[in-house]
Amino acid sequence: MKRIIFLTAIIAIFASCSNKAKTTIDEKPEVLQTTPYEKGMPVSIHFYKGDEYYHPLIVFWIEDAAGNYVETLYATKSIATGTFRYGVADGKKWSEGERRRPAALPYWGHKRGFKAPDGLYIPSPENPLPDAITGATPTNNFVINSLINPEVKKFTIYMEINQTWDWNQHWHNNLYPNDDEYKTSCQPALVYRAEVDLTSTQKSFILKPIGHSHPSGKTGELFTDLSTFTTALKIAGEVSFNIE
Repeated sequence: MKRIIFLTAIIAIFASCSNKAKTTIDEKPEVLQTTPYEKGMPVSIHFYKGDEYYHPLIVFWIEDAAGNYVETLYATKSIATGTFRYGVADGKKWSEGERRRPAALPYWGHKRGFKAPDGLYIPSPENPLPDAITGATPTNNFVINSLINPEVKKFTIYMEINQTWDWNQHWHNNLYPNDDEYKTSCQPALVYRAEVDLTSTQKSFILKPIGHSHPSGKTGELFTDLSTFTTALKIAGEVSFNIE
C-alpha cells in the first residue's frame, strides 16, 4: 500500500508540473547574499537560467587544489534543512514536511562528508546547514554575493543541480523499478566546475558540466558520460564565478 501511494503521488505531481508554464524570464536577476565566513574576499556567482529551469535544487561549494572539500557557498534551503514543500504524502495530497532525499545532490553530500545518524550524507532537520549559506531557489536569473578565504589561492568551484520529474527516453520511470530514491531524481544531478587561480589576472570563470551523480545517491561517484542527458543539460544556462 505504501508503494502504491508513493507511485500515485509521483504521477500526480509529474502531471501537475508538466502542465505548468515555465517561469517567465526576468532580465533583472534576483540577488542573494551568503556569508560562509565573517570576513573574506568578495566573490559572486552569476546564474542564467536555461530553457528547462523549473525550481531545481542547487548547491555551490569550493574544494582545494588537492580535491578536499573546503566550504559550501550556497545551498537550496530544502536540501539544507531536510524539509521540503512536497515532503509528506497523505494519499494523493502532498504537504510540507521532513523528507530524506539522498539522490538530490549526492556528489556534494559525500564530498562534504557529514554522515547523518540514518547513514545518509545530507543535512537533516536536526542538523541543518546554517542560515548564512542557505536560501530559497530563485525563480529567475540570480546572483549570489558571497565571501571566500583569500589564503586559498588555487581552488575549484563546483555546482551540483538536480530537477525532479525530468524523465527522458533513457532515464525513465522503469529504468530502476525497485529504486524509489531514483524516482525522486529522474535524470541524475549534474555536476559543473571551474578551476580558479587567484594569482592570475583572470576575474571570471565559467562553470562547465563534467558529469553526473549516482542515480539514487548511494555513493559519491562522479560519472562522466553525459550522452544520455537531454533536458537536464538545459536547466542551467551560463554560470560564472567572479572575483569582485
